[in-house]
Amino acid sequence: MSDEPQRLSGGLTEHSYELLVRAVVDYAIYMLDPQGRIMTWNTGAERIKGYRADEVIGQSLSMFFPEEDRRQGKPERLIATALREGRAHDEGWRLRKDGSRFWALVVLDAIHDDAGNLVGLAKITRDITERHEAQLHLDEARSQLFQAQKMEALGQLTGGMAHDFNNLLTVIIGSSDLARRSSNPERIQTLLENIHEAGLRGRELTANLLTFARRRAPQAQLLDLTETLKATSALFAQALPEGIDLALELDDMPHPVMVDPNQLEMALLNLVFNARDAMECRGQIRLQVRNSQLSGDWDDLRGDFVLLSVIDCGPGMSTELQGRIFEPFFTTKKFGKGTGLGLSQVYGFARNAGGSVRVQSELGQGASVTIYLPASALWAQASRNNEPEHGIAGLTDIKTYE
Repeated sequence: MSDEPQRLSGGLTEHSYELLVRAVVDYAIYMLDPQGRIMTWNTGAERIKGYRADEVIGQSLSMFFPEEDRRQGKPERLIATALREGRAHDEGWRLRKDGSRFWALVVLDAIHDDAGNLVGLAKITRDITERHEAQLHLDEARSQLFQAQKMEALGQLTGGMAHDFNNLLTVIIGSSDLARRSSNPERIQTLLENIHEAGLRGRELTANLLTFARRRAPQAQLLDLTETLKATSALFAQALPEGIDLALELDDMPHPVMVDPNQLEMALLNLVFNARDAMECRGQIRLQVRNSQLSGDWDDLRGDFVLLSVIDCGPGMSTELQGRIFEPFFTTKKFGKGTGLGLSQVYGFARNAGGSVRVQSELGQGASVTIYLPASALWAQASRNNEPEHGIAGLTDIKTYE
């Protein structure tokens, strides 16, 4: 056997390659045996985790995981995934020697020899704690901004609903006064029914406001758009001035979608408010919902989608304006009348849901803004299997949002 060093592609020897890996300081790079025990240790691993090589060689990978992850079997699942699929990815908390935590980005690769035999696992870990914390701060800022937008919208909604509540109170007070002075049992019963109906209507309006105003973490749900939009469009109509109506036009059976209902409601409300402000006249805003199968004609979207369009009869928009309306802080409204963030929220919601937004308008011809939302993967799979939409296993968890 030749004593000449084994050479890799490019002329690099195995020894030189080993020295190179050991010298890397920004990444922890080390080998594991198939059981997850540590075989090698580089300088980056020592710097990030705080252990010397002699302290970890032969130890289990699980020593770096927090107790809660070890109880849940996370180290074993990562190793099993890498052995089964050839690679495993993970992000999460890891422990240093001093007990402190850092947020790690991890890749685990199965390594085979020239004969195809498994020789171990290569593990690369990067400390991305600063990036993780920055993302948390950004998410919190977005959440606060979203809630601020909701409170602004809530103010407009409550202003529009004051008239309805006043009418309900008029019915309650008038009917109770008449019932108190009447001696006719049938007349009293009719008046009591009027009072009861007015009370139920008031409770419904209040419930819708409380649901809209509450603060909660974003959570995607399998959503039935028919019932959801019937409830929310009734709420939106309260914010429209006299002379502007909101018409809901629904397909018979819109596909269910997987979205956060609170963000969907806020996106549609932003579009309705923009349509209202643009019209400045009597007319109708149409909230149109229809199914569509796309083939890449718009924004390279393909598959089954639900299209939610808010259509107004306002003055329309120029081509230049259409190209800018989704820019954060861009607004054509007077100072103090708008933040320029409503439509950027609409765009962000649609993109995060796997869809897009499209604007269609001509000067003097009104405007149509359409949110494209992909049909839920569960519905799409059932559809491909030619199963009836109602009664599909798993679709019993479709939620409405009222």
